[in-house]
Amino acid sequence: MSKPTYTLHTPQTCFRAFKILIAAEYNNIQVNIPKYDENLVKTLSPISKPPVLVTKSGNIFESNSIARFISKIRRDTNLYGPTLHDETNIDTWIDYCSIYLEIPCCVWWYGATNKIPFHEEAYKKAKNDVSEVLKILNDHLLTRTYLEGEHVTLADIVVVSTLLYPFKFVCEKSYIKNYGNVLRWFLTCVNQVEFKTVIGEVTMCKKELMAEGQTSIEKNSNEKKVNVKDKKMPEVLSAAPRKTKHPYEIMDKNEPSSFIIDLWKKTYSNMSPSDAMSSFWESYDSQGWSLWYQSYNYNDENKRVFMTSNAVVGFQQRTEKIKKWAFGVMHILGTEETSLEIKGVWLLRGNNVAQLKDANDDANWYTWKKLGGKDLEITEEDKQLVRSYWVIEKTLEGKEIQDTKVFK
Repeated sequence: MSKPTYTLHTPQTCFRAFKILIAAEYNNIQVNIPKYDENLVKTLSPISKPPVLVTKSGNIFESNSIARFISKIRRDTNLYGPTLHDETNIDTWIDYCSIYLEIPCCVWWYGATNKIPFHEEAYKKAKNDVSEVLKILNDHLLTRTYLEGEHVTLADIVVVSTLLYPFKFVCEKSYIKNYGNVLRWFLTCVNQVEFKTVIGEVTMCKKELMAEGQTSIEKNSNEKKVNVKDKKMPEVLSAAPRKTKHPYEIMDKNEPSSFIIDLWKKTYSNMSPSDAMSSFWESYDSQGWSLWYQSYNYNDENKRVFMTSNAVVGFQQRTEKIKKWAFGVMHILGTEETSLEIKGVWLLRGNNVAQLKDANDDANWYTWKKLGGKDLEITEEDKQLVRSYWVIEKTLEGKEIQDTKVFK
C-alpha cells in the first residue's frame, strides 16, 4: 500500500511544522514541502499564515490542527492513544503547551536571536514562565517515561517541538539542572529515529545566547548576594573584574577600516541585492576585511531540506557573538533525490576565519577558501562568485536553491 501524500506550505526550520513532520514519520505519511511562497499561503489559508496543509478534501491551517489530522490518519500507531480518555489527556497537554509554554518560549528565544526587539522585563517574565511550566512537567514525569501512556504520543511531539529551540539556544545547563526528569524525557524523544529524521542531531545549549544589546544575564535567585558595604568583604571582590576586549574590538581601535559594515547591511536590506553590489565594491576595504567561500564537509549527512535548513539556522545563530563584524549568505543547493549541499559566502573583519571558529565550533566542519584580504587580491572571477551568492536567484552553480539564510 502506497503512503498517503500531502503538501505542507511552511518556511523551513519553523518549529511549528516540526510537530507535523514528526507525526508524519511515525505514521509513515509522505509530506512534501515545496519552496515557501508567502503570497501563495495567503490564498490557501483564511488567516494568511503558515503552516497550511493541502489535502484532497481541502486545506487545513493552524499547526496543532494539522498535527492532529496527521496523527489520526492511522489509529494503530497510537499517536492519539488507544482510548477516548487517552485522547482527551493528549489534547489537554497540547492545549496547555499552546497557552502556557509556546508564548514565553518564543518571547525568550525570539529575543535572543533578534527575531523581535529585546525587552528586559519581557525577557525576565518569559524566563520565569518557562520555569513554572518545566516544574510542572518535571513533577509529572517523575514516574513516567512519556507525558501520556507508555509510548510517544502527539503530546510528547508537540511539547518537545516547542522546547527544541529554547533547549538548543537559551536554556543553558544551570537553568535546566533542576529539571532532570524533563531533560531525560526530552533526550529520550529527540534521539528516536522519527524525531532525528526531521530535526537532526540536537546539541543542547552550553551558554545562553544573549540578545543584541542585552547587557546582563539574570542571576539565579538562589545565588548568595554579596553586600558591597560589608567591611569584611574580601578585597578581591571589592573591585569589578576588568572586561577583556574582543580581538575584533582591538582591531577596530588599532587598525580602523573605512568600510562600515552596518551601512552595508542597511544597504543590502533596503536596496535590491543587485543594486547593492555596486555600492559594496565601491566601499569594500580589502585591507581590513576579507571574503570567504564556505562549503560543508559532510553533505552526505543532509537527507532532507527541512533538517538541513535547521542546521544552517543553528550555524548562524551560534555566530551571533561576532555579528558586528560579519555578514554572510548561505544556501542549500540540490534536491533530496540527488544530494543537498550547504554553501555560502561570508564577509569577515580581518584576514582569517579564526574569530568565527572561536565563536562557533561548527565552523570547523566547513572548508573556507579566501576570496580576498590583505595578502590576496580579489579577482573578477571571485567577484562574480560573491555576486552569485549574494544576489539570490533560483539556481546556483547549476543546482536548484532549496533555501537561503542571510546573516546580517
